[in-house]
Amino acid sequence: MLTIGSTAPDLVLEDTDGQAVRLSDHRGRQAVLVYFMRSTSCPICNRHVQDLVRSRGEFAAANVQVFVAVPEERAEAAAWKARRQVPFPVLTGRRGTPHEMVGLSRKIFGSMQQSGDVLVDAQGVVRHVHGATMPTGAYDRKGIMAAIQELRAHA
Repeated sequence: MLTIGSTAPDLVLEDTDGQAVRLSDHRGRQAVLVYFMRSTSCPICNRHVQDLVRSRGEFAAANVQVFVAVPEERAEAAAWKARRQVPFPVLTGRRGTPHEMVGLSRKIFGSMQQSGDVLVDAQGVVRHVHGATMPTGAYDRKGIMAAIQELRAHA
């Protein structure tokens, strides 16, 4: 798992249109928040995404680009994004899942995909990281907002 204060790895993911998305493309321009869903069929994860959508004005005001990473393949992710009208880019892995790339593995006999969130500042430094096996604890809204406030205080 990533650690706060470390330099974020240059993740290369794929959006639902098949375009490569590099987190490093945002360096020097804006912070990036990636919410890693357990699965698109997880009702709790979907509620977390709804909260992100409701908060998008706060993220925009803080110059934070939000991404939602899912473990499903691109076609399934695109269908979910359209069905749920998710305004953020939805990312999948190019090789393996995005989750594996940041240390969110499968737990409990390999059946439970961990989920969580990562906030990387405009310089590429991890400012918030949170992961959980149970989806109820995977979205750390308070921690995300505190880290964003910290970013704004030092801007």
